[in-house]
Amino acid sequence: MTKVEWKLWSRLNRRQLAGFKFRRQAPIGPYVVDFYCPALRLVIEVDGPQHDETELEDAERDRWLKARGYRVLRFSADEVYDETDDVAETLYWEVVRGSPSP
Repeated sequence: MTKVEWKLWSRLNRRQLAGFKFRRQAPIGPYVVDFYCPALRLVIEVDGPQHDETELEDAERDRWLKARGYRVLRFSADEVYDETDDVAETLYWEVVRGSPSP
């Protein structure tokens, strides 16, 4: 993982985000995603500087995942690094919104 991915992982591991378990570098079909919450079928991707070069591939990956019922959230590496609290809050609300009702 990159330094930025570690920074986000420090907010996701040990069920820190609303009690949900996340995996890092998780295989899903032909892809390896940055972070994944199986209970919510939520994929989180951190796009580094090379994202401009892989934008079409990333869009195809997102289509493949979404067609199979996964939610995909993407953040730029700069967002995660510079605005970690804001990213964590956004993720919290996405997790709460997507979690099953009791």
